[in-house]
Amino acid sequence: MSMNNSPNVFLEPSPNRFQVNVINESHDNNATPQEDADPPHYEETSFTEEAHGRHRISHRPGTRALYENFLQNGDTVKSDGNLHPYDTHSNTYYLKTFGHNTVDAVPNIDYYRNTGSISGAKMNRPSLLEIHEQLAKNIAVNPGSIERVTNGEGTPGEEATVNKEEESKGGFVKFGWVKGVLVRCMLNIWGVMLFIRLSWIVGQAGIGLGIVVIMLSVVVTTLTGISMSAICTNGVVRGGGAYYLISRSLGPEFGGSIGLIFAFANAVAVAMYVVGFAETVVELLKSSGALMVDESNDIRIIGSITVVVLLGISMAGMEWEAKAQVILLVILLIAIANFFIGTVIPTSNEKKARGFFNYQASIFAENFGPDFRGEGFFSVFAIFFPAATGILAGANISGDLEDPQAAIPKGTMLAILITAVAYLGVAICVAACVVRDATGNTNDTVVSGMNCNGSSACTLGYDFSSCKAQECRYGLMNNFQVMSMVSGFGPLITAGIFSATLSSALASLVSAPKVFQALCKDNIYKALHFFAKGHGKNNEPLRGYVLTFIIAMAFILIAELNTIAPIISNFFLASYALINFSCFHASYAKSPGWRPAFKYYNMWVSLFGAMLCCGVMFVINWWAALITYAIELFLYIYVTYKKPEVNWGSSAQALYYVNALDSALELTAVEDHVKNFRPQCIVLTGGPMTRPALLDITHSFTKNNGLCICCQVYTGPRKLCVKEMNSGMAKKQAWLTKNKRKAFYAAVAADSFRDGVKSLLQASGLGRMRPNTLVLGFKTDWRDASAVQNENYMGVIHDAFDFELGVVIVRISQGFDISQVLQVQEELEKLEQERLALEATIKDNEFEEESHGIRGLFGKARKLNITKHVTKKDSSINTIQSMHVGEFNQRLLEASNQFKKKQGKGTIDVWWLFDDGGLTLLIPYILTMRKKWKDCKLRIFTGGKINRIEDEKLAMTSLLSKFRIKYADIKIIGNINMKPNKESWKFFEEMIEPYRLHESCKDLTTAEKLKRETPWKITDAELEAFKEKSYRQVHLNELLQEHSRAANLIVLSLPVARKGVVSDHLYMAWLEILSKNLPPILLIRGNHKNVLTFYSK
Repeated sequence: MSMNNSPNVFLEPSPNRFQVNVINESHDNNATPQEDADPPHYEETSFTEEAHGRHRISHRPGTRALYENFLQNGDTVKSDGNLHPYDTHSNTYYLKTFGHNTVDAVPNIDYYRNTGSISGAKMNRPSLLEIHEQLAKNIAVNPGSIERVTNGEGTPGEEATVNKEEESKGGFVKFGWVKGVLVRCMLNIWGVMLFIRLSWIVGQAGIGLGIVVIMLSVVVTTLTGISMSAICTNGVVRGGGAYYLISRSLGPEFGGSIGLIFAFANAVAVAMYVVGFAETVVELLKSSGALMVDESNDIRIIGSITVVVLLGISMAGMEWEAKAQVILLVILLIAIANFFIGTVIPTSNEKKARGFFNYQASIFAENFGPDFRGEGFFSVFAIFFPAATGILAGANISGDLEDPQAAIPKGTMLAILITAVAYLGVAICVAACVVRDATGNTNDTVVSGMNCNGSSACTLGYDFSSCKAQECRYGLMNNFQVMSMVSGFGPLITAGIFSATLSSALASLVSAPKVFQALCKDNIYKALHFFAKGHGKNNEPLRGYVLTFIIAMAFILIAELNTIAPIISNFFLASYALINFSCFHASYAKSPGWRPAFKYYNMWVSLFGAMLCCGVMFVINWWAALITYAIELFLYIYVTYKKPEVNWGSSAQALYYVNALDSALELTAVEDHVKNFRPQCIVLTGGPMTRPALLDITHSFTKNNGLCICCQVYTGPRKLCVKEMNSGMAKKQAWLTKNKRKAFYAAVAADSFRDGVKSLLQASGLGRMRPNTLVLGFKTDWRDASAVQNENYMGVIHDAFDFELGVVIVRISQGFDISQVLQVQEELEKLEQERLALEATIKDNEFEEESHGIRGLFGKARKLNITKHVTKKDSSINTIQSMHVGEFNQRLLEASNQFKKKQGKGTIDVWWLFDDGGLTLLIPYILTMRKKWKDCKLRIFTGGKINRIEDEKLAMTSLLSKFRIKYADIKIIGNINMKPNKESWKFFEEMIEPYRLHESCKDLTTAEKLKRETPWKITDAELEAFKEKSYRQVHLNELLQEHSRAANLIVLSLPVARKGVVSDHLYMAWLEILSKNLPPILLIRGNHKNVLTFYSK
């Protein structure tokens, strides 16, 4: 590699681009003025042998000191004596790849980060342009940029900046998989159901079906957990839990709808768990005769106090909340252990009378089968299933986990396993120890000689046969406090109930604001953006906590949640269903970006899980399921209608692409048929916003009917053209979408306009969706344009015919190009923004003066200065506005919008002079099918012989009836080939006069010289040869003026100029005279292949 004396700095002017600079590691100040004085220069690097020879460095003991100050491109760089001066890890005086002095970069994770990444700053790799092109020269140095790049820092986004500020306050509190996921999920899954309903469920369903109920619930949660694990490991997971997973997989429509529902469900779940806790406390107060008011009001009072305490714990920070969760888990585990210990402690007579006999095979056998009393399998399942929910507790705080990708799958799946084992263990143990019915009377013992009839209680010495006649208070079927009775120490079970309810309430109280904050940050519902703000070092959603508190308090005051609970369960199940569907959808879309690290999933299993969740929703409560789906559908439609400006690379986008690709491939197998012909147009609009009228008239006959591609050709230096083209591509396609134009935008960079259009004509489209018609505006400035420009314009028409495309040339009186108007509007908008900014500054200064008291004395002068400045600015704005209003071409603006408006009653006059396959007739027919043109009737004009006008009219009538095209009138013009009047012909001659060669008036040598110098001019021989054709064009304008001056639109057969025979200026003169002083006119020429047919096959 060659080395030269010019400083070697690889920079772009923008600080956001990849930049490499020479860093002077010594503290020598001599180099500083040199860098400031002269901008750095570049020269192309060389890989010659000579360069390699000069780069060969040998550190002999005697010469090593020579390289302590290593001279690189004229800058002295002090190298570490123990390391090679090329060692980029220790001496980053320039970035290198494999030891070569090059701007090319090695793979680095920082290049793949998002701009607002929390885990690290984004770096920008060198662009292909920077690597491919020659090294730029005289590029200004941006001080300090290299230190940032070489230290692995990019340009962080606003979010990253905020996060860094928050980190500086004290750092984030992050949880591992145990405390963050496992503990939370276990606490949320183990609820009140474990202690006060599980025994009743086993009594109803029996051990066999009871296990089925539990396992079915576990299957639903396990399948959801597997799907969630796959999604979590397919990229970095941020805060938002279920909302984040669904929205990033299925898009904002599904995510936004389910996110709001899920956040609300968690908020109401807080009330449900708190009311469950309050009811248990009230039962204890009632048994002690210590009620404060009455049962309902006591629930409200205790519930309100409890939720305030829980809110305080939550707002104290995630660290305190996590510590509280651990304490509650310990209590819960002790309570469960207490139950299992109680089952092996020898029972007392009192407990025997209540149905507890320790482990007995006869009781196990008796309780194995079902004994439904007023319930069925699905109703029992519906009661139990809410006990299995809660698997999203860890995912809901994904933003507070150290490594969500590893923590969520591991913690969630282990929590499902542990809780499932606990549920099964408690169910089997309690059913093996306690009979279904017991009187509680210790005197109900078996009398000798009594027939037990297979009753296990009877064989154990107790007679509970009276329970068949009257309802008993004890046993699995009658007593909800069986676990307290069985346990070794009853109050521990009460503590377990308290722990289960409070932990679930606390988890929901944290989950709801976190999910809601993530939803609001994405700004899908703009009215809710207020709740996106976080506070403190952990970005706590305090506003969300307050909102959750208010919702919870509202439902606590109702104190009756039996009708709300099914909806909550259905909301959770709807989330589970969408998580499963997300996994299926992402797999089905076959997106290359779907690469989950968790491999133990299957797309069809996920689909089964989604269907299972939907089924369970209807099993639990069909009307609640319908309400859930109705709310979700409403929110989905709302978000779809609002179209939030987000792009998350969802699987829906991937599937759109796959479906479009499949459809395009299927279409290639379909053979073309004349009945299915539709105009598929390339429209030479340039930027679509600069010629809206040309796009509008084309869109009128292609919308929902054919392909429309707005094309632009960039000419000039390739580098600048490509840069401008790429930067505007998305903006112009977005303009089409915003203005509801069903069209594509395509652009090419070429050496000339004709070359660019030639590329577009050949390469545009896909498969069968290829353009068959070229639409362009009439070149109104052809008389002022250069010969090359006219040649390019005519060449485009010739090329279209060569490629067998139809051609449509559109002309309106004011022309199509409104780029100057757009430029003026843009300037006025900028001035208006400046004015608003100045007004805001004045208001801010006024506020500061009012709020700073004594500073107001100094502020008055400043206010006066600003006011004066603004007054000047306003006056200048008014001057500019008045000046530009005078320049505004109002008629041009009106003309550019004329095809957007509904066309009133009138006619579309079709002058079908030459048979081109029917395109001249088909396009106006399609127009009459459109809403804006439906009041316009077709009038058909065609040429004929004067002595056969009626016969010609009958023939045309028959043809149109066979084509099934409705028309208002047919006119046969018999004098088309007559000479025009003298005034018209004189105008034509005067128009072409500047472009005539007049070689017949000159000697042969001069004439030949003029032909060589100006080959584009119209020769006398050419004019004479095409005199009859010129007469026809001039006379046709006279006929058009006579018959169609009042038409809404004229459609006329386009004359064809033979290549190399008719000069460009003569043809342009024909088009000019044909379309002059007329309503909007379409000059159409098909490719002479049939586009109309009257056959049915």
